[in-house]
Amino acid sequence: MDKTIIKDLVARGIIGIENWERKKPQEMLINITLFSDQCAAAESDDIADCANYRTAAKKVQAHAETAERLTVEALAADLAQICLSEPLVKKVIVRVEKPGAVRFAKSVGVEIERSK
Repeated sequence: MDKTIIKDLVARGIIGIENWERKKPQEMLINITLFSDQCAAAESDDIADCANYRTAAKKVQAHAETAERLTVEALAADLAQICLSEPLVKKVIVRVEKPGAVRFAKSVGVEIERSK
């Protein structure tokens, strides 16, 4: 299975359980690996045969910035479902991180894997 990678997509939105986290948007870092068969795309050189990373990235970013989820786990699950709604995507790995959420750590987050 082939991979399309969206690396370090930045979104700003409400995420977290603490009162202060619910008041001001925070930066989130999103990494996505879309799994699909890219043989037809390689042969045809036609965008219609590709997993459309631009569409997926825009949908993921828009959702992350408006969902106002309490947990990164729930947000990651939402984003995985969005990616799996793309016709050619068969499997996805989604990582959502909150930079600076824990003292002395660059970021904390979760990574999930989902399939159709």
